[in-house]
Amino acid sequence: MTNNQKVGWKLDNSYARLPETFFTDVMPSSVRSPRLVILNQDVAESLGLSVEALQSDDGIAVLSGNKVPEDATPLAQAYAGHQFGHFTMLGDGRAVLLGEQITPAGERVDIQLKGAGRTPYSRGGDGRAALGPMLREYIISEGMHGLGIPTTRSLAVVSTGEPIIRETELPGAVLTRVAASHIRVGTFQYVAKWCGVEELKILANYTITRHYPEVKQSATPYLTLLQEVIKRQAYLIAKWQLVGFIHGVMNTDNMTISGETIDYGPCAFMDTYDQATVFSSIDTQGRYAYGNQPYMGVWNLARFAETLIPLLDEDDEKALKLAQEEISKFADLYQANWLTGMRAKLGLFHHEEQDETLIKRLLEMMGKYKADYTNTFRALTIENFNDESALLSSEEFMDWKTEWEQRLSRQEESKGSSQQLMKQSNPSVIPRNHRVEEALKAAEDGDFTVMERLLKILADPYAYSPDQEEYCKRPTTKIPYRTFCGT
Repeated sequence: MTNNQKVGWKLDNSYARLPETFFTDVMPSSVRSPRLVILNQDVAESLGLSVEALQSDDGIAVLSGNKVPEDATPLAQAYAGHQFGHFTMLGDGRAVLLGEQITPAGERVDIQLKGAGRTPYSRGGDGRAALGPMLREYIISEGMHGLGIPTTRSLAVVSTGEPIIRETELPGAVLTRVAASHIRVGTFQYVAKWCGVEELKILANYTITRHYPEVKQSATPYLTLLQEVIKRQAYLIAKWQLVGFIHGVMNTDNMTISGETIDYGPCAFMDTYDQATVFSSIDTQGRYAYGNQPYMGVWNLARFAETLIPLLDEDDEKALKLAQEEISKFADLYQANWLTGMRAKLGLFHHEEQDETLIKRLLEMMGKYKADYTNTFRALTIENFNDESALLSSEEFMDWKTEWEQRLSRQEESKGSSQQLMKQSNPSVIPRNHRVEEALKAAEDGDFTVMERLLKILADPYAYSPDQEEYCKRPTTKIPYRTFCGT
């Protein structure tokens, strides 16, 4: 039996059959002494991989980049992007795509090593990653998966036994990322800018085949592709807003065409409700603040639409008008997703005209009283209004609560049904920033039990179980929280 058969690798690389300008063949760089830090059994089994074989020396060699599976065709993808509004050439500067695993369900998913060494797109970087940021991506992506939000996932993190230099010397690591694909808005920007219309058409057709096969039946496939990508992003960003997730670096190279959340660098979850919340140390102007995420989403989608202009119509003016019409629909799509989600968070099954006002009044009060976003909805869900929250003890909240209860009473559904809907829509726990940092610090000191406990809690955030109580608490420190991109 070959090592491929032992592990369960069934790799192909359809991306490698695209024009050579789309990527560069590159091997992952070997590391000194790889050690498996964490393996995601759930992801491994969904991929059809043997957990036992992945934990072997041969399995760890692949996860670290020291060995390449037999059918892998490693490459680094080229792409461009608007980074904080400035357009530039990018590409996989520290990631290597091993190939696409064909899962037992017949799905095709990317297997990528992040932190696997320098590539032609490294732009002066070392191509490596530190243990902390890789474990952070593992924790947050698993938290997002538990919350039911489309996301890339992590198969494993392997420490390299080699230090890397950032502000200080840090332990190195490689993360194995699993994604529907790594095709980004920035991928289309790269091809539109530096390749020809024929190559653009090839990329669009490939994307349709891989992610939107139903679009092939459309009389206007490229316009329909744009429509579908807009729909997925409107859904995704609404999901972010509903749980208080802040991506932190919504550059066009970090928006996937598949509609998955990708790149968990300076991301974080909001504690105190505030539309202006920013955690990223590099977002000094608040471009990607919590409240700006829907606007930045449509801005990114407009950049995607621009790349498709040559495919939408032979008449550029007509093509531009078609693109603008579709982009203009994002706001309504997003708002519909967000309102549906907010109604569910308040236990409302049906539409009433004044619902939006009811929701906005609650959010305004949360901002005024600096209330915890997640815990406010948790309190409404379990009817716990006895804590010391300034919001919940205020007279205006009690007036709002009366109005909300009257709204609930006008439904045919029972109070129990409403509460169940709220439990399914309001997480009891999120990856709170102080808990994530606590886990990362312990891991960097060699203690992985703190992270393992956190991951267990985050696996079922809607459980409302007694063991989640401790993880619902806000941080005791008032020090402003800051995140960093890890490169």
